[in-house]
Amino acid sequence: MDTPLADVSAPLTDRALFDAIQPIRRHLHQHPEVGFALENTSLHVRAWLEAHGFTVTYPLANVGFFVEIEGAHPGPKLGYRADMDALPIQDAKEVPYASAIPGRAHLCGHDAHTAIACGVALLLRQRQADLHGSVRVFFQPNEESAPSGAPVMIQDGILDGLSAVFAVHVDPALSAGKFGLRIGPLTAAATMFDVRVKSGLAGHSARPHETVDTIWLATQILQQYYQLAGRTTDARKTSILTACRFQGGDAYNVIPSEARFGGTVRTASKGTHRQMLEKMRRVAGALGALYGADVDVDFGETLPPVVNDPTCIDAVRRAAAERYGPESIRDLRLPSMGGEDFSFYLENIPGAMVRIGSSCSPETRYPLHHALFDLDETSMPLAVRLMSDTLLDFARTIK
Repeated sequence: MDTPLADVSAPLTDRALFDAIQPIRRHLHQHPEVGFALENTSLHVRAWLEAHGFTVTYPLANVGFFVEIEGAHPGPKLGYRADMDALPIQDAKEVPYASAIPGRAHLCGHDAHTAIACGVALLLRQRQADLHGSVRVFFQPNEESAPSGAPVMIQDGILDGLSAVFAVHVDPALSAGKFGLRIGPLTAAATMFDVRVKSGLAGHSARPHETVDTIWLATQILQQYYQLAGRTTDARKTSILTACRFQGGDAYNVIPSEARFGGTVRTASKGTHRQMLEKMRRVAGALGALYGADVDVDFGETLPPVVNDPTCIDAVRRAAAERYGPESIRDLRLPSMGGEDFSFYLENIPGAMVRIGSSCSPETRYPLHHALFDLDETSMPLAVRLMSDTLLDFARTIK
């Protein structure tokens, strides 16, 4: 553990808080791990927490863990969640802390989320005299792929006894010092799909009428898929389907016996989501029957939308206005069509996810998952103080 220890004998200044958590983010950024295989990430963060006097409960979901901060007053038990995994993408930045692992990079800000959570734990412990109840700060693997880590954390008991749960996500569309709030859906429901068109017999490209042209049929199915949103669903309820992979044969003059494609379908409501999946199956089955092919449609785990609780968002709003002023708040009119497995926690208990502005320059305005994604690290201590204030306020006022 090469991160310097914070001096916690006195109240943390903004500079001291920054100096305590920036090295965590940079270490994780240089040494990214993906999925559930976060052994070194988990070890590094646990070592930092233990060095600062926390008792770490480990493991949950293989490499996940949590710490609890007990307040001086009776009250509820609240949760605060951070995700720790990176993406299987090459980091294209030229900075001293760029990823040292080829093909892996923290391009969604989870390294910052983890550093912020460490700061929240540190600050809440300093403010134990003001805390009602307790706060469980927990660290989760595998937010980025399905099946994701949140359901496993829940199965392992992370929500036991909790009344509400909070989290943040960095947002390069907002400037550092701005906080995006939204009551209701914040992200979309999302499902990965895979379609396989099989004829059982390859054919000559000069005589497609003598076989089933699997590639042509796959394109017809895909074209129908692209027309579902807004034609079979209510156009006022956002939905989007995107194919991201397409595979066929290897020869230039042979119609392959199988073609397949896949991608994601995302909607802002569960009802629209169920409707889209049903139509996708029916379209594929009907076209397959019409042209004599077997068509299999497989769906992955459906990620529910993140639906923010009004009372929880109100607590964030009060905390942001009091510490940073009303001008720091950005009310988000529309949900993101991205997915977030924080939604699984919110299907069990109320909670809220907050968008943390993370840009300050062209270098920090690249979108999430972009190979050049980076963030303004001064946004991290701002998020620490906002979420610590929120948890303290919510714990004091919740019935």
